[in-house]
Amino acid sequence: MFKVTYKKQAERVLLKLPDNVANRIRQKMAIIAQDPYGQHNNVTKLKDRPGYRLRVGDWRVIYKILDGQVRILVVKIAPRGSVYR
Repeated sequence: MFKVTYKKQAERVLLKLPDNVANRIRQKMAIIAQDPYGQHNNVTKLKDRPGYRLRVGDWRVIYKILDGQVRILVVKIAPRGSVYR
């Protein structure tokens, strides 16, 4: 099982989100942490940079899998239109 950690920017956004959306993101990341390379709904490998994208409603979560440290680093949480900038 991998440990999920958040960058400061992602943590700030998560705290500002409505509780129901923030809880859904945390739950989905906990499921992904159990088997990061397994088949998950709404997860796509990014093409132009390393990492993965999780879709939770209108929000997108960009994360990286760090095998050497056995953890998942959540890099960014943002609305659909601005997450890739």
